[in-house]
Amino acid sequence: MIIKTKKDIPASEITDPLVFNNRRKIIKAILAGAVTGIGISPVSAANNSIAWPDLPRGDGSAGLLTPTPAELVKNYTNYYEFAFNKQDSARLAQNLRTDSWTIEIGGEVENPGIYYLEDVLRQQTLQEYIYRFRCVEGWSMVVPWVGFPLSCLLKFVKPLSGALFVKFTAVHQPEVMPKQRRNAMLEWPYVEGLRMDEAMHPLTILAVGMYGSILPKQNGAPLRLVVPWKYGFKSIKAVVKIELVRRPPVTSWCQFAPHEYGFYSNVNPAVAHPRWSQSSERQLGSGFFTPRRKTELFNGYGEQVASLYRDMDLRHFF
Repeated sequence: MIIKTKKDIPASEITDPLVFNNRRKIIKAILAGAVTGIGISPVSAANNSIAWPDLPRGDGSAGLLTPTPAELVKNYTNYYEFAFNKQDSARLAQNLRTDSWTIEIGGEVENPGIYYLEDVLRQQTLQEYIYRFRCVEGWSMVVPWVGFPLSCLLKFVKPLSGALFVKFTAVHQPEVMPKQRRNAMLEWPYVEGLRMDEAMHPLTILAVGMYGSILPKQNGAPLRLVVPWKYGFKSIKAVVKIELVRRPPVTSWCQFAPHEYGFYSNVNPAVAHPRWSQSSERQLGSGFFTPRRKTELFNGYGEQVASLYRDMDLRHFF
């Protein structure tokens, strides 16, 4: 079954009308197994009712965001395993092999194992989550993801008391990923991490689609993490391994430049990156004369997540 959430931002301001009008048809096709690639299996394809529970809203300015057309989102993406520019990475990512995808889950859990993605999805109710997406480079977009809460998967494997953090590892295919093959810049494969309470938060999802269709390879297919109150690099693409661990994992960008990329990486206008001010953001798809949008703490989701960091110095734990 797939449930659409209430639109945080009007759908007409997110995607082009053709995609929006055909979204239900596309989603039904995915659930019926008509779209190949990740093998989404139907849970209750006959249930066509649509529920719209509330999604978070920041200062009420969500409706003022510039529309983010689907094609722009698909062709403006950082994927350093393939290339250091966004256009080539989108093209080269088509070589990624995503068939028969498995997820290894281990560490501090009762039910470790290697699970086929289609088996995982059989147990989930897919929903549409319309989230702001903010890059540390100072640009932003709005994306309607299709996925399910990460907490649902973690509860299935039954975390042990020692599980304090979650470590995510991305796919390693150096034969088709040029930067992995050349050991360029980062340590590969890509690694990210969350504190356990962050991972269990209902806003944290695993996405398998966007704009009502299968997730494109350049956007993280077939399975990616999405944490909307953090900078985009925290939302690791092409996840193949999830480990529940006792200590904070050493993440890829933290290892590369620990003074520039903190473990938490919450969107925070008061904490600048050495190369990019975070006080404002450029909304992708906006006009040349459109003013930059003021960045909101936690990307506008503060009402939902600020309590996670109540006793923390956000400048020190950046």
